[in-house]
Amino acid sequence: MRLFDRNQMALTAVVRYPLRSSMLLVAIAIGVAAVLVLTSLGEGARLYVTSQFNSLGTHLLFVAPGKNEVGGLGGMAGSLGGSPRPFTLGDVRALRRSPYIATTTPMVMGTANINYQGLERDIGVLGTTYTMQRLFDYELNSGRFLPELDLDNATPICVVGDTIARELFGNAEPVGKWVRMGDRRVRVIGALSQGGQTGGHDLDEAVFVPIAFAMQIYNMESVQRMMVETTGAESMAKAKKDIRDIVKARHFGHEDITVMDQGSILDTFNKIFLVLTSTLGGIAAISLVVAGTLIMNVMLVAVSQRTAEVGLLKALGARRGQIIGLFLTEATMLSLLGAVVGLLVGYASIELLRQMYPLVDFQAPDWAVLAAVLTALASGLLFGIMPARHAADLDPVQALAGS
Repeated sequence: MRLFDRNQMALTAVVRYPLRSSMLLVAIAIGVAAVLVLTSLGEGARLYVTSQFNSLGTHLLFVAPGKNEVGGLGGMAGSLGGSPRPFTLGDVRALRRSPYIATTTPMVMGTANINYQGLERDIGVLGTTYTMQRLFDYELNSGRFLPELDLDNATPICVVGDTIARELFGNAEPVGKWVRMGDRRVRVIGALSQGGQTGGHDLDEAVFVPIAFAMQIYNMESVQRMMVETTGAESMAKAKKDIRDIVKARHFGHEDITVMDQGSILDTFNKIFLVLTSTLGGIAAISLVVAGTLIMNVMLVAVSQRTAEVGLLKALGARRGQIIGLFLTEATMLSLLGAVVGLLVGYASIELLRQMYPLVDFQAPDWAVLAAVLTALASGLLFGIMPARHAADLDPVQALAGS
């Protein structure tokens, strides 16, 4: 049996039984499409985080209280215990003495209830300084951002996000209005334009206040985290050393802060998202194994339907290996066609996700695409062996008799 004849016979069998073939195609296509879509979610999240960090510039350092000995994100994650002394506003002020540091942007975050003339809702509060706008280039609908104040100045003023402004004030001008935040009265001095997610914060749902005021609200002594803008990319190492030395001198010899640059943070995020993406791809690949089981069962049924055909081939001199090759070729064709359909469906689904969430660049990594196709083919071959061997072991006389 020539290769061309074997392929032609396998293709004829695929076309002759459209219901059986379509069932296998759909099963494999769903598995391949699932791998592409799920891995694109993980890869899209990684690319989004990377773009957010890169948008901040290339010479930023991130400082958090608490010494994290192993690198990573432990010091930035919010559970920042273990520091002998709090990282105070005085420490922030002292860091400005370094000639390699251009700006310091300390932050304190929390939640509160905001109320205006009976309208109220829960909000995210971000205590910071005027340099926050410089880092993220926030746009305002009206008013201004936080003014340049002394770090200890707890003036009760705020800048509200677009959603907060619309829900509390409607079409009225929010600037100049007094709102109640918890048990304190606060004057609105600015309203941000619609901004979505920036720097890990939902601008439309946020309210910005001076950091000293936020620390009073939440009765905090320590700054939760800080971004340091160096004078240039070449100053990163010297600025990092100055930060450690200055804080160590102020904290009686304790180096109880974590200083990270964007590169180390992005490396950690990339490792996390690689594990996440691989896990999602593995979960989706399970459906390809299920599809392989379906291939085995359906082809076992196909062998029983084609016993006379197998008997005729063996009577004409077809060897055992040729019979096995015929059925494996059919399984390979079905797997390959299913993989192609799955790729088309997967890429169409990814494009739909991009239209729904334009801020995220969803894309399936190349390794996931290759792995999905190879797994589909492997499933077809692996689970097609048993039906193929069963067909090859049929007795030609009994097969011709249809028994």
